[in-house]
Amino acid sequence: MRILVTGFEPFGGENINPSYEAVKLLPDRIGGAEIIKMEIPTVRRKSIDVLSDKIEEVWPDAVVSVGQAGGASAIRVERVAINIDDYRIPDNDGNQPSDEPVYSDGPNAYFSTLPIKKMRDAIQAKDTPIEISNSAGTFVCNHIFYGVRHLCETKYAGKGIISGFIHVPFIREQVVDKSDQPSMKLEDIAAGITAALEVIAESIGE
Repeated sequence: MRILVTGFEPFGGENINPSYEAVKLLPDRIGGAEIIKMEIPTVRRKSIDVLSDKIEEVWPDAVVSVGQAGGASAIRVERVAINIDDYRIPDNDGNQPSDEPVYSDGPNAYFSTLPIKKMRDAIQAKDTPIEISNSAGTFVCNHIFYGVRHLCETKYAGKGIISGFIHVPFIREQVVDKSDQPSMKLEDIAAGITAALEVIAESIGE
């Protein structure tokens, strides 16, 4: 059993991204599953391409993408990805699409196939702020969430790969000069993701 977990490179002028920093802290095995960790570019289309290559290399049972949600005060387990790229700022290659589809032949939205409510409950049991979110935004986080779901429903249909997305807040180092922004300890973020992965591994094994 394998779970592929990804985090993003820094973007938007930040020199760190808590999504991949937390992923790096994850154990190599959780709940009997091998945890494969990967940093992906904060770039439209390229993020999907490199992740697609990795999927075909390791053929995971689940793909869990993690991204930064600056301004959030809790971990957010995302419910739905929408077929829109509408970037408030450029990505790391300077792309800034406006009202463009992620996939022109895709449906309007995909729901996460992860056990999101059980994940929420497991994270909550760690006394970590957690919520289920119904909007992953319209930047590269939503782009990769939608893109992986689309691949699982089309190119990889029949492989049984489940996938979804988790947003995490800023970490303390990022808000030294942002006194109005909430943050969370990196170790607490990693513990929350670990709890979620334990639930995912259990669901795969059922």
